Amino acid sequence: MNANNSPIIHDDYQEYYQEKIWEMIPAYYRHEDGIAEHPDVLRAIVELVATEVAEVRRSHDRLWSDQSIEHADDWAVPYIGDLLATRLLSALNSRGRRIDVAKTIYYRRRKGTLGVLEELISDITGWEGRVIESFRRLARHRHGLDPALPGVTTGSIQAQDINSLVGPITRTPQGGTADLRVTQGQDLVATAFDEYFYTPDFRQHRGAQGRHNIPKLALHLYRLKANPVRGVTPFELDNRRFSFDPSGRQIPLFSVRNRAGDWHDWRPAQAWELPAPISCRLLNHAPMVVTNRLLNGLRGNFAISESALTALARLRGQQHPQELLFIELISLQNEAELLAPAVLEFILENALIEQCGRHQLIPRSIGIHDVDGQPDRSRVAGANLADWPVADPGKRALVDPRRGLVQFFGSPPEDLQLNYAYGAAAELGAGTHNRAHVEIIEPTTTVTGGDDVTAAHLHNDGVTLIDDSKTYRFAGNKTDIEAMQVLAANGQRPYLRLPRNWVLRANTEIDARLDLDGLWFGGLGGARNIILRGNGDFEQLTINHCTLDPGGDRDIANNILQPVNLVIECKVEKLVIQHSVLGRVLVRGAGLIEELVIEDSVIDAAGHARISGRSPITRTAIDAPQTTLKINRSTVLGAVNANRLWASEWLVVGQVEIRDTQTGCFRFSAALPGASLPRPYESHRIADHQGLFLSAKFGQPDYVRLSDIAPAEIHSGGENGAEIGVFNALNQAIKQDNLETKLGEYMPFGLVPLLIFET
Repeated sequence: MNANNSPIIHDDYQEYYQEKIWEMIPAYYRHEDGIAEHPDVLRAIVELVATEVAEVRRSHDRLWSDQSIEHADDWAVPYIGDLLATRLLSALNSRGRRIDVAKTIYYRRRKGTLGVLEELISDITGWEGRVIESFRRLARHRHGLDPALPGVTTGSIQAQDINSLVGPITRTPQGGTADLRVTQGQDLVATAFDEYFYTPDFRQHRGAQGRHNIPKLALHLYRLKANPVRGVTPFELDNRRFSFDPSGRQIPLFSVRNRAGDWHDWRPAQAWELPAPISCRLLNHAPMVVTNRLLNGLRGNFAISESALTALARLRGQQHPQELLFIELISLQNEAELLAPAVLEFILENALIEQCGRHQLIPRSIGIHDVDGQPDRSRVAGANLADWPVADPGKRALVDPRRGLVQFFGSPPEDLQLNYAYGAAAELGAGTHNRAHVEIIEPTTTVTGGDDVTAAHLHNDGVTLIDDSKTYRFAGNKTDIEAMQVLAANGQRPYLRLPRNWVLRANTEIDARLDLDGLWFGGLGGARNIILRGNGDFEQLTINHCTLDPGGDRDIANNILQPVNLVIECKVEKLVIQHSVLGRVLVRGAGLIEELVIEDSVIDAAGHARISGRSPITRTAIDAPQTTLKINRSTVLGAVNANRLWASEWLVVGQVEIRDTQTGCFRFSAALPGASLPRPYESHRIADHQGLFLSAKFGQPDYVRLSDIAPAEIHSGGENGAEIGVFNALNQAIKQDNLETKLGEYMPFGLVPLLIFET
């Protein structure tokens, strides 16, 4: 791929037509072009013409492919859609438009079914969803056609009866009232997996109001992505307590999407199959059944008497929560044999049914492994660790998925590594999302294993690749930089802790270049700066998919997480920040940034403000008084000081001082009142910035996402009709409109869709 994300074509058409057209020009004119005062002007014109001729030739060669929706160019998709008489989606949602045309006949054959509606959610928007018919959640009297309620014994339910229960957790019968003696499942209220029943609500849908009525069809939408990260060095509080997040933050752990790819075998999604925060209840969902396979496994692996196996066989076919199976084992004869530690662990591990939360989440979403790498589901459980340490419950470890904490009982592995998934709305900052462009770069040095990264690992004119997601101590000041690249491997997110400021100096003989890609920098022991310093100039500094931790939070040891700033103390001709999260960008002393380009990024001084107690709108985020600032699809939290500004889809929450307001533009953007800006075009002033974001705290899944109470003009004020700010490219407002259009085409007649955003 090239810089514009267009495929690189190696058909040599352009070179062929350049020479062909050049040979058609008389030799006299070619000669004169070479000796003219401004030589090669004619040759340059020929090259431009050859470029267009090559495009025409490629289009001609692709005419046959353009008849197939799978291979057609984007311009041909509307023509194919017109043949099918389908309602075309927005051209800004090119993926959804192509899939809709490709599957139109498939959709029409299944029109009105819940399966096709859930498939539409995924195809049109790229989100996940679960569709609930609200009339099925209405309370009513039982009638003779209802199946008989299953018998519930003390702790065991017959496996063949469990499907007859509408609420397997709350045990609420179909259409019935809640059993107040059952406290489990209360966290499911108003979610896609609610097991309670309600009286009709005839109001219009607004929040929790107006959801339950006969014609209502509730679409529960999951817009966040769950990005798995493997082999993470956890933050250690002591030798028993850790946070999954390497910086020590408390973050929710997410379940990794695990839905079947074949929609012909559609079924309603289970909670562990959707990308959403994991609850303790879901992690502890561990029903068990004694099977013949378990009995044969005990017979083959342990010296257990037949009388003990016969006693255990009496429980065969019954489904138990884990703790109640343990109680049943105690009540059996020969329980001493069955309760031996190794035997009991084998029973609990192999009796666990596959379709349950614990079996599906460990190790796919939460990686707690033994030394041999096998999942240890029987000795890991979910718990609330807000007030830890907690007493030993007879487990190897307790995991708090709401906070991303784990407490071990006994010694954890020496080189402890954890696996988990974090939630994110976009490919923003350092992360494990796809960065295929780094795979074509040949590294000079590869770093792995979590050791210190020193200056010797970083080549002045070469590529250093960090090939895992461990934590590194990063202390490698560099001088004489020529063309240095420091990259994280694709799918990895290394955490680099700076024990002191990282100082970088350019070679004084050339214009140096520096590329940082996929790295997460954090401070170690205090605030840290990445400083470009010295007499040499940097031609370009590129920061792509990186995180310079903005701080503003506390780790699990209650220490304030300090920010990492980018400080320029030399001349930088061009500074490019793309798909990144940074703290402050400051120019000091004799430093100069001629051009600062920020795209699809967040510059966050709010974390610094929380540390200092100052207002975030006055804390400086960008201080570059002589710089031309070009910002597209970005969010800045803090004050901005620059010379000139060219901005589009920019959301800035802070004081802005642009010196040259006669040059530049401020288009489809939003700022606070009183900002000194060039002439605005289709832009807005934010009257009240309080409550603008779901979360302003870095590390949370909803970081700088617009809240529902944010002004409507910001939600849809971009040039493309999407929101203003860093998530503009997601086109969420457009995708929502497209989804509503298609729902009207394929929903059952007479129903009213309700869009409920779960994440």
